[in-house]
Amino acid sequence: MAISINRNMTRWIIIVASFIIISLILWNTYAFFQNFKAEERSKMEIWSSAQRDYQQAIAASFTNNSDDVFGDLDLALEILDNNNSTPMILTEIDSSIVNYRNITGKEENDSAYVYKNVKALITQFSKENAPIKIEGYDKVLYYGNSPLLNKLKYYPLALLLIILLFAAVAYFFYKSSKTADQNKLWTGMAKETAHQIGTPLSSLVGWTEILRTENVKPEYLKEIEKDITRLQTITDRFSKIGSVPTLDRVDIVKETKDSYEYLKSRSSKLIDFDIALPDKALFVNLNPQLYSWTIENLVKNAIDAMKGKGALKLVLSYDDKYVKVTVSDTGKGISKQNFNAVFQPGYTTKKRGWGLGLSLAKRIIEDYHNGKIKVLHSEIGIGTTMQISLKLLS
Repeated sequence: MAISINRNMTRWIIIVASFIIISLILWNTYAFFQNFKAEERSKMEIWSSAQRDYQQAIAASFTNNSDDVFGDLDLALEILDNNNSTPMILTEIDSSIVNYRNITGKEENDSAYVYKNVKALITQFSKENAPIKIEGYDKVLYYGNSPLLNKLKYYPLALLLIILLFAAVAYFFYKSSKTADQNKLWTGMAKETAHQIGTPLSSLVGWTEILRTENVKPEYLKEIEKDITRLQTITDRFSKIGSVPTLDRVDIVKETKDSYEYLKSRSSKLIDFDIALPDKALFVNLNPQLYSWTIENLVKNAIDAMKGKGALKLVLSYDDKYVKVTVSDTGKGISKQNFNAVFQPGYTTKKRGWGLGLSLAKRIIEDYHNGKIKVLHSEIGIGTTMQISLKLLS
């Protein structure tokens, strides 16, 4: 108990610590983005001032008819020339274009693209950054985010995605590891069960031979031998759990009939059994013991669903590719949202049982036989039809 509490505490500490670390990383990234954005705006304001000074110098040169005013503009020209990344549009107050930079168009040339899409570009830039009105120059500068800033903007999302992927990998690794441990446990328990059944089963075989010498009625011995054979089959089933079973070319019609008839003879007389089989042999790759186990699980589930009273029908049909086995009952039915859940380990509507029957059936049919098993049809209060599909051999 103490170990379990400590494990839960450790797990929660790791989760909380991870959440705090992720929050700090995202917050620092956001703060860095905002600082970078503020620094970029500062550069654009300096560029605006340089643009204003340059234009005023040009106006002064025309007034004084002198080129001396350009001597003090080396820094302004350098500032204007060095902006090679931030997209911008310089406009008049009425939004007519004065100049633009660093905008790559998709038209015949950049100029055609800018003039054609000027309103859209101004709207986009205004959303990204507040326009800068250049005082004393009566111009407005619209500028967007630089490519580096755009990349940085998506960095938190990329980081979050990486963290989520890492968490998903860790979760699936943990889940797979836990499932593997559970499988080892179930395999060990199954093999130990098979071993434990083997001892009294051997004794029963011996006692049967003694009863035969005591002139017991042959029909009694025949039924006892059937149950002994059944116990041997069950032992064989449990011994196969955890290992890959061998599949042989088997007549599924005969195997289905044998399993069905055995269950019918040992079930309630209140169940109206019905079976429909083809008149010829149909061959599939099959492990008879495991297939019989599947049929047994489906039939027993159907009987439980009907609470021991109702109609049960097994139909075996086929087409060019598949053999299909359906087991129908007149039980309480399954809601549509639980069609997949019934095959999950632990799912059960009964007060007794571990909910492993259909889970084992799914594993036997789909993992071992490469077939399909599903709830074909079900209605609450009317009944359920389960279907197995296996590939037909030529």
